[in-house]
Amino acid sequence: MIQLTNLSLRRGHKLLFEDASISIHPGHKAGLTGANGTGKSSLFALLMGQLQADLGECSVPKNWQIAHVKQETPALDQSALDYVLDGDVVFRDIERRIARATEQEQHEQLAELYAEMEHVDGYAAHAKAGRLLHGLGFSPEEESQAVKSFSGGWRMRLNLAQALMCPSDLLLLDEPTNHLDLEAVVWLQDWLNRYEGTLLLISHDRDFLDGVVGHILHIEHEHLTLYSGNYSDFEKTRMEQLALQQAMFEKQQKQIAHMQSYVDRFRYKASKAKQAQSRLKALERMDTIAAAQVENPFHFEFYPCQNLKHQIVELEHAVIGYGDHLVFQDLNFSVTAGARIGLLGRNGAGKSTLIKAMSGEKDLQKGELKTAKDLHIGYFAQHQLEQLDPSSSCIEHVLQLDPKASEQDIKNFLGGFGFRGDKADTPIKPFSGGEKARLALALIVYQKPDLLLLDEPTNHLDLNMRDAISFALQSYEGAVILVSHDKHMLNSVIDEMVYIDRGQIHPFDGDLDEYQSFIKAQIKQAEAEEAAEAGNMVPINKKQNHKANKAAKNRIQKLEKLIDAHTQKLVDVTARLGDSDIYEPENQHELQRCMEDSQRLKSELDDYEAEWMELSESLED
Repeated sequence: MIQLTNLSLRRGHKLLFEDASISIHPGHKAGLTGANGTGKSSLFALLMGQLQADLGECSVPKNWQIAHVKQETPALDQSALDYVLDGDVVFRDIERRIARATEQEQHEQLAELYAEMEHVDGYAAHAKAGRLLHGLGFSPEEESQAVKSFSGGWRMRLNLAQALMCPSDLLLLDEPTNHLDLEAVVWLQDWLNRYEGTLLLISHDRDFLDGVVGHILHIEHEHLTLYSGNYSDFEKTRMEQLALQQAMFEKQQKQIAHMQSYVDRFRYKASKAKQAQSRLKALERMDTIAAAQVENPFHFEFYPCQNLKHQIVELEHAVIGYGDHLVFQDLNFSVTAGARIGLLGRNGAGKSTLIKAMSGEKDLQKGELKTAKDLHIGYFAQHQLEQLDPSSSCIEHVLQLDPKASEQDIKNFLGGFGFRGDKADTPIKPFSGGEKARLALALIVYQKPDLLLLDEPTNHLDLNMRDAISFALQSYEGAVILVSHDKHMLNSVIDEMVYIDRGQIHPFDGDLDEYQSFIKAQIKQAEAEEAAEAGNMVPINKKQNHKANKAAKNRIQKLEKLIDAHTQKLVDVTARLGDSDIYEPENQHELQRCMEDSQRLKSELDDYEAEWMELSESLED
């Protein structure tokens, strides 16, 4: 297990936490939480051996394989699939040794390597890598594309897939949902629930933490504390502890005031001086209890809207796309004043494209975009962080919008976004992604928008800032169009949801839990259709129950025949592998074929049996 004993850690002169003693047992899944800059990423670096503790000990079992997500991806010509396969270093090592042994005609070693490859499930590695890429939103065509052809966000998805590909005892994930859409987040949550190793997860997404972890490791006030339960349980426990601390603080303050009053009254009176001195010494020895601190460091509000007409944006017969690739055709969509709409849909469905078109950043190929007169639009997207001037300060960024504003008024405004003191008037070049995102949001708020177009605004932001945005949006008078993978943010802000699919926008009447179930059903349906296509069966149409049941029964009968046939083939291959002559040099090609057939038959048999079980349960339901 992971054991921290009387551990203290610093970065430079800053103390992150001290005297921490924590045990995390094998198989536990823990969320690592705390405000930005408290030491979460430094703790990961410590566990990976990249940092040394200042005091105390950090013990991780020496034989544990640790997987983590790289923060940078070089511009490689290597395909996405091969890049992900590199995450399984054991598979790649055996693969290289097989190639070398084949070249050198080392037949006995080849037989051992083929057995080793089967033992590590290496013959299924390509299929596993493909499933990871599909789950994270990559199409089959994109698997063969060069890594360098993907944007920064998609390369981070490749890094995540590579980390998940690694057979690991300890998995360290630092904000893995930052570059994912809601559909990929749902898939990742299911994957992590099936992960059998120990997981440490840095995340500011409440719902994601609730769905994955059973412990919370929290850094606050230079202390590291382990709580049992998910994030909601942690919040409840912490609030109870803070309430108790505040009650004890108030009780102690009354006691101190009473003792101090006695000292002030009688310290110079001869008959009472001894008792007064005794109380004075007791006050000096007293361990003072600090007041409970729960104040959010971020606090801001949107200005009143100027344009509150009924209909503020309308797309008429819009055709939107990129060259020959059309995302929307003949689209009609309007936004009324005060609307609060959440955009849902799988990656690539067109959520960001729609927002770009509504903001005017993306030209229509056909159709018309109508906006209310003097409409002020606040548009937030991740690429806007790159458009900030690294050589300018926060104050200078605001002055570019409003040259006549006083510096003190700007400082007061920026303070609500956490930019105080030197942070407000020094160049932003060394700012973290979260700080740049806060500044970009501050600049949007300053411009007094009537319509907010927010494309994943919570990426890189900690829980306090996410709460501040949610509270501010709840009292915002204007219209909001929101794309977010943060379910808590969506639940807090939006009033209605629409679902984008195949170039059309559909109302979604359920809640986000129902949408999550809808996503899972779609994933299962896609898998069933793939299996059906492979088995030359007509795909299941879930909207037609009678046909679905009949097709399911036919598929079950076919699966039973496939299971029987594969079982017999596996018996035959296993028997052949039991023959001693197959390991003779002249039979090396047959040996390799039998090993591959054995692995393939086992994998396909598992898939057929799992599908048989799922269809049988579906029919029962």
